[in-house]
Amino acid sequence: MPSRPFTSRSTTTAAPRARRGARPLVTAVAGCAALLCTALGAAPAQAQASADAAPDYVALGDSFAAAPLVPAIDLSRPACLASKAGYPDVAAERIGARLNDVSCSGATLDHFASRQFGFVAPQYEALGPGTDLVSLTIGGNDNGLVTAALSCLNALPEPVGASCADRFTSGGRDQLAEDIADWAPRLGEALDEIHRRAPAARVFVVGYGDYIRKGGCYPTQPIWARDADYVQGTVNKLSAALREQAAAHNAVFVDGFAATEGHDSCAAPGDRHLEGLIPTSPAAPLHPSGKGSAALGTALAEAIRADGATPGNPAG
Repeated sequence: MPSRPFTSRSTTTAAPRARRGARPLVTAVAGCAALLCTALGAAPAQAQASADAAPDYVALGDSFAAAPLVPAIDLSRPACLASKAGYPDVAAERIGARLNDVSCSGATLDHFASRQFGFVAPQYEALGPGTDLVSLTIGGNDNGLVTAALSCLNALPEPVGASCADRFTSGGRDQLAEDIADWAPRLGEALDEIHRRAPAARVFVVGYGDYIRKGGCYPTQPIWARDADYVQGTVNKLSAALREQAAAHNAVFVDGFAATEGHDSCAAPGDRHLEGLIPTSPAAPLHPSGKGSAALGTALAEAIRADGATPGNPAG
């Protein structure tokens, strides 16, 4: 607004004021001051506009997202053992989003709609019409994969002991694979509910990672080779179910295995993205390390940018 009157006055009265000497200089100085004030006032407004433009991002899920025991611990969610450096935090920083992370260790699909531990709010309550982005990883606890993996550990090499792969596939049927297949439609229903509660949001489903390489690495990780292959194969089946349900329910799948491949629990301690039975960095057993969360968060941020859900943050 200040620039328009200044231009108009200087155009219509330039000749008379030139004859009176100093008045054009006074007018010019006043106009410049007004423009300077306008520019100074615009800077905070532009900063506020930039903040207002940041996408609202809600992270749902279990401990794969919450990254238990990875520093720094989120003291606002002590029961969830959640980190402020889980993959949702990393992705939010990369894309410049406002994050509301409600992921929680031990969560199942039931905890999307009901309280966890009797007092942690249902995760769905974080969603709303203003939500722009949603991410989730879920299913490991629903299908008991952590418990199953722990039951596969053997302190002694074959043939001393028993194979968990034999136990879970006895009678010609794969118990864990059947559990995953039965559970998968429930994930589809959950994705539909997310869309209903957050109709403007793009939804990203992050798959589980590369926990242990083919053939394992006994005794570095005390699990027999065939049991290691069975456990990772079952994790891959769960991730395949996440991929299929994402495709069928208007969500984008992010490949957690690709983001962590080769950085499994058999890798050198400083190169692990997923920890083994005895963590070699601050993290929970059989969960992402800080490096793993960084890799997963970067993969998620890249998927969000590729999808066009947000312009992203080049500084990330």
